[in-house]
Amino acid sequence: MSAEADRPAVAPVATGQPRSGLLDLAIRYGFLALLLGLVLFFSVFAEGFSGPRSAVFIFQSVAITGILALGVTCTLVVGGFDLSIGSVATSAMMLSAYVMVVLEMGAGAAIVACLLMGALIGVVNGLLIVKFKVPDLLATLGMMFLLVGLQRIPTEGRSISTGMTMPSGETANGVFSPFFLAMGRHRFDVVLDNLVPISVVFLIVIGILVWCFLELTRHGRLMYAVGSNERAAALTGTNVNGYKVLAYVISGVLASVGGMLLAARLGRGDIASGTNLLLDAVAAALIGFAVLGAAKPNAFGTAMGALFVGILLQGLTMMNAPYYTQDFIKGAVLVVALVFTFALSARRAGGDG
Repeated sequence: MSAEADRPAVAPVATGQPRSGLLDLAIRYGFLALLLGLVLFFSVFAEGFSGPRSAVFIFQSVAITGILALGVTCTLVVGGFDLSIGSVATSAMMLSAYVMVVLEMGAGAAIVACLLMGALIGVVNGLLIVKFKVPDLLATLGMMFLLVGLQRIPTEGRSISTGMTMPSGETANGVFSPFFLAMGRHRFDVVLDNLVPISVVFLIVIGILVWCFLELTRHGRLMYAVGSNERAAALTGTNVNGYKVLAYVISGVLASVGGMLLAARLGRGDIASGTNLLLDAVAAALIGFAVLGAAKPNAFGTAMGALFVGILLQGLTMMNAPYYTQDFIKGAVLVVALVFTFALSARRAGGDG
């Protein structure tokens, strides 16, 4: 009788531990294995993918997407979401071009104007959400449409470049500052000639700063607390509204930095260049949930998500995949990554319980 009673207690331990161990490994390292598999696949089937020239293109695309995605990550940390980042980046691109080409001012004025614009938009987004109780998706969606229209008004929908004719009939004779252009075009010699674009350095530095802020500082931990349980955070004396506004300010400033880098790379204010910035940045931030089984917004996961998106799009382009299939494949990968993360994490939690 006692032997039969002991048998059910022993059986789950013998079969459950290995299964739990494999599940933990799949959750923790599954995305990194997928990333490595993607690199190997394109290296074999996409000619030239593994070369330094392809790496430069990937790094350049990843840099701007990653910087915007880090801003989205900060809003996700406090339980929000910023749909305006793409339009903020495009507005910064147009504003920097307008300041230098039309107003004929220097790079310093353009940079300060763009950073202030990003911070102001972040404050407005934050106040709409915390003071006027507008849902974050609706507030930032409204801001997105407002900026899309506003950035077209000064030039009546035209891109900004040296020598263009303004709506008033005057010619814009200003030029982009060489210093400003260097932010998007300069490359550092590392092992191979001109391998690392300076925009990648911007991404690495900003990524480290955001990671340190979120993971190592009291303010970062309080932002996570706000996103995890807003009511409990408020009861402990946390300035919930202040941290929410701060998250949107960070998002706006980083989006402006991304827009300036894009303007510096193109050398003009191209009205249509920021079309996919929102989708790519959001995909990178959400894919980051799957990295190392974090199941939460985090700076390292976002950077890996941006790298994943960059590798995927570069590989598909080099394999001559039709452009209209790329968003579908990107969306499918995003869905799979999130299902993988949250479904397996839920199973693990259920098993532990």
